[in-house]
Amino acid sequence: MAAGRIRVGIGGWTFEPWRGTFYPEGLRQKDELAYVGQHLTATEINATYYGKQKPATFANWAKAVPDGFQFAVKASRFCTNRRVLAEAGESIAKFVGQGIAELGDRLGPILWQFMPTKTFDAEDFGGFLKLLPDSIGGVPLRHALEVRHESFDDPAFLQLAHDAGAAVVLADHDEYPAIKGRDVGFSYLRLMRSRGEEATGYPPSDIEGWKKSAKGMADKGDVFVFFISGAKVRAPAAAQAMLVALK
Repeated sequence: MAAGRIRVGIGGWTFEPWRGTFYPEGLRQKDELAYVGQHLTATEINATYYGKQKPATFANWAKAVPDGFQFAVKASRFCTNRRVLAEAGESIAKFVGQGIAELGDRLGPILWQFMPTKTFDAEDFGGFLKLLPDSIGGVPLRHALEVRHESFDDPAFLQLAHDAGAAVVLADHDEYPAIKGRDVGFSYLRLMRSRGEEATGYPPSDIEGWKKSAKGMADKGDVFVFFISGAKVRAPAAAQAMLVALK
């Protein structure tokens, strides 16, 4: 079986400190996404976490990037920031139905991010996973779960995620647990320890280590690697360093 593709990116594309550090001086803000598309291979869409977007907006985002580039779409907070997850059906339907299918083959995984205070309840979480659709508008959907409480480091959670075909996000963070999910055909990494004193956010030895990890995961399918948080200003440099290392 051929190895999956490793895509590397950042969180979003609108961030003022990137202007002049990643984006060239004078680049128009409306051209920033296209610039990301030229220099990276993926990005997370953060706006969908906070509010609904128009179908035309997704279509325009898709047109701004080249073939092969993919967007991970962060699910609405109204789906995940709730006491009873199994009651999120209406919110999930609104989220997936807002127009994400307009991304077409530029659509990567949907990122379902849970609060650090959210603890694992097998019955409730299992009910939530049953609400996640397999496709929308003829476009297949892949789901990635970012859980941030140590109670999810549980074989029961890993089995639920695997049975639902959902990837468990591997987080590199000072406080969140680094939980490794089971093979579901793709992997999702969020690397959040970039440091301002490092020109590439992560030191070269760490970049090399994550490169080796990503290549190992690619034996089982596509891999998405996002440099976010930490010293965010360094995220594009970290992503570019990873892409160079992967060549």
